[in-house]
Amino acid sequence: MDARAQLFGDRLPLAERYAELLSTDGVVRGLIGPREAPRIWERHLLNCVVVEALIPLGASVVDVGSGAGLPGIVLAVARPDLTVTLVEPLARRTAFLTEAVTALGLERTTVVRARAEECAGKLPAADVVTARAVAPLDRLAGWCLPLAAVGGRLLALKGASAGAELSEHAAALARLGAGEATVRSCGEGLLEEPTTVVEIVRERAIVPDKKADKKAGFKKR
Repeated sequence: MDARAQLFGDRLPLAERYAELLSTDGVVRGLIGPREAPRIWERHLLNCVVVEALIPLGASVVDVGSGAGLPGIVLAVARPDLTVTLVEPLARRTAFLTEAVTALGLERTTVVRARAEECAGKLPAADVVTARAVAPLDRLAGWCLPLAAVGGRLLALKGASAGAELSEHAAALARLGAGEATVRSCGEGLLEEPTTVVEIVRERAIVPDKKADKKAGFKKR
C-alpha cells in the first residue's frame, strides 16, 4: 500500500486537498518555496503525519509557529479525534491557516494569532505541544513547555542533530520543568527518511525566573 494511503487512510482525499492548497496558494503567498511544491508530500505532509503515532486518542494539541500548518493541519486532517490550536504570529500566515481550516472543514481546529510566549496561561493547558523547525531546543522549550499540562509533552520535529542538541540543552530543559526527554524516530519502514522527534515531558510547573531567562537567552522573538 502506498505510504500516503497507509498513513492517512480514509482521510487521504482531505490530505490531497490540503496538499493542493499548499502547492498553489501556499506558494503564491510565500508560505512554501516554489521548489518545495513538487515534494510537498515527501518533505512535508508525510514527514509530519507520522508524528501522530506519538499522540494519544482525543488529545488536545497546540501547534507553535504553525506557519502553513505543518504539522498542525496535517495532524488535524489525519486525526479528527484531536482538538488542535494553531498558534502563529504573522498575519499573512494566520489568514492562510484560517482559510485552509475552513476549506478543509476542520471543525475542531482553531487559529490563534499570537506569539507562543503570549499564550501561556491564556490557552487551556494542552496534552501535546508540537513545533517544527522553529528554534533551538532550549528556546523552543521555553516557549512551548508552559503551554503543556503537567504530564503533557512537547514533540519537537528536529533533524539528525537532535540527540546532540538534547544533550547540549539538558540543564536548560530541567530548569524549565522538563522531565524525561527522548529522541524518537517516526515512520520507519514507511518513509525513506524517518522523522526525528524530540519528545519532552513537562514534569512540573515552574515559577518564571526573569533574570535566569535573560541570562539563558529566553526572550521575545
